[in-house]
Amino acid sequence: MTLYRHIPFLKAVLFHSIGAFGGPQGHFGMMIKNFVVRRHDVTEQELLEYNAFCQMLPGASSTQTLTLIGYKRGGIPLAIITLLIWMTPACFLMGAFSFLVEYIGNKETVAGIFNFIQPMSVGFIAFSAFKMSRVAVNNPITTVIAIVAGIISFSLFKTPWTFPCILVTAGIATNFSSKRIPQKGIPPKKIRWANILIFFAVFALAGYISETARKQNWPNRGPYNLFENFYRFGSLVFGGGDVLIPMMYQQYVVHPNVERIEEKNPGALKIDKNDFLTGSGMVRAIPGPVFSIGSYMGGLALKESNYNIQLLGCIIGSIALFLPSLLLVLFFFPVWQNLKKYAVIYRSLEGVNASVVGIMAGSTIFLMKDISVDITVGTVLPFVNIIVIVGTFCLLAFTKLRPQFIPLLCLLLGIAVNYFHL
Repeated sequence: MTLYRHIPFLKAVLFHSIGAFGGPQGHFGMMIKNFVVRRHDVTEQELLEYNAFCQMLPGASSTQTLTLIGYKRGGIPLAIITLLIWMTPACFLMGAFSFLVEYIGNKETVAGIFNFIQPMSVGFIAFSAFKMSRVAVNNPITTVIAIVAGIISFSLFKTPWTFPCILVTAGIATNFSSKRIPQKGIPPKKIRWANILIFFAVFALAGYISETARKQNWPNRGPYNLFENFYRFGSLVFGGGDVLIPMMYQQYVVHPNVERIEEKNPGALKIDKNDFLTGSGMVRAIPGPVFSIGSYMGGLALKESNYNIQLLGCIIGSIALFLPSLLLVLFFFPVWQNLKKYAVIYRSLEGVNASVVGIMAGSTIFLMKDISVDITVGTVLPFVNIIVIVGTFCLLAFTKLRPQFIPLLCLLLGIAVNYFHL
């Protein structure tokens, strides 16, 4: 790989990483503008397929999708560099917050500056659904799938297995007819599964070392336990940050304070409840992957040690949480590409892509529940929220404005509203 010719792409990834607000759904809208419309690194159909494939894997779906764009352009080396550039700014910020959290003064004022990031994210998601519906929803069955997927996504948005179940069911639904996409020729049958053994080997080794460190009460066992915890989270979490954060809360806030656990495992890693909640809110307000919260939580989990160990916790938290996502997507994607040559899989993609559009539409409506749009409350906030949602959509759909400038405009708007106490 000649890295030099990929510098423009990596520069685009860097700008994407510092402007991608709003979680996986919002990130997808920015990917459309950055890597489909502006740069043509992938087609709309390819990006939709990558996103659907990553939704069926545990881990950080938007991270995996972006990693696959790098993989398509330059193979595994560029995929790894893409991941590092994408995660580093957010992980650096969240790691720094783990050192500064106790010094943050008026947290309500800080949070107020980010008031309009969530309505902006809704605008991004609505744009994604609109843009992709023109590609994926083009016949009666895909229309029905998109509508049903939207209703289920809205109703069961916070249930971890909702999205994978919707995708699998939609893929089955479009296989009842073989007329549109018949099997042609004999697809290759050789599939190499050996690479996935690395993923399971790391999982087993991390668990063994962590448990040994706990049972033998190693004096510096914190980093070993932390790596195992975060690697396990990254390997098993479906549903992204909305599921990851409650898992971490149970592990580091609730679990260590149970009397039975305090007796059996007195050195268990723990995080102060208020610090935890501050970080879980802060990660929503910064650009980049929600999984960057691993850097913050890793630092807090080892906070009782010296600053060097806390810094190590930030690094371990970042690497261990993102590593399973990288291994899974790079090992399973070639298998998926091979399986696609079977008509049954190819037909499934028609339903899967339509269901992704439904999921994005359902997500748009669900996230609007937490945004004040009631114009009868007597303040300007609902009006501004509506303007931000509609304005974001229109800027994305009808102008050539770089999407990175939209979060900046929303931050300036938040500062103005806070300053004038509107």
